[in-house]
Amino acid sequence: MKTRSPTPRTSDRALHLWVLLARAFDAVERHSRASIARFGLGTTEFGVLEVLYHKGELPVCEVQRRILVESSSTTYVVDKLCARGLVRRRPSARDRRITLLGLTPAGRRLIRRIFPRHAAAMRRAVAALPARAQAQATALLRALGHGAARRLNTEEVRHDHVPVSLTAGTGGRSTLGGASPRTGRAIRTSSIGLDRP
Repeated sequence: MKTRSPTPRTSDRALHLWVLLARAFDAVERHSRASIARFGLGTTEFGVLEVLYHKGELPVCEVQRRILVESSSTTYVVDKLCARGLVRRRPSARDRRITLLGLTPAGRRLIRRIFPRHAAAMRRAVAALPARAQAQATALLRALGHGAARRLNTEEVRHDHVPVSLTAGTGGRSTLGGASPRTGRAIRTSSIGLDRP
């Protein structure tokens, strides 16, 4: 007796969700970019100002973690913000190896003035969903983000313990651990970090 193969609708549901998430993010992100551009800032510049405004003085690495950009990009953006007199650097009194970032008075005045307008733009961007649906989407996306991050970390732990036989013919390098077999790019271990404290 033949086993019925899953229907495309069932087998491709996860892929369809992935595509829809990407498209939804792109649509909302276009609202964000357009809103931020009004203020003469880049997206990452705005992100640095916003996180320092809401969280106060932070180490550079913590700012990078919260706005989800690479270290080199953070350094470049912080340099620009410091040159514009919006952000200042200072060494930590507890550990001189740590550099803290904080808003200057000019930076605080700027973000205090523009953030409410940006928040209003983002509320309009997601207004296609009523309040209850937004709450449901928030819970679902939080669960999805945390679950995907846990699975990624589990996969990387498993790949860090690849048996020696799996490295044969690869110059001693595992073809499984830490890089995409299609692109060769390193796989980031950090999670998306939804609603990080």
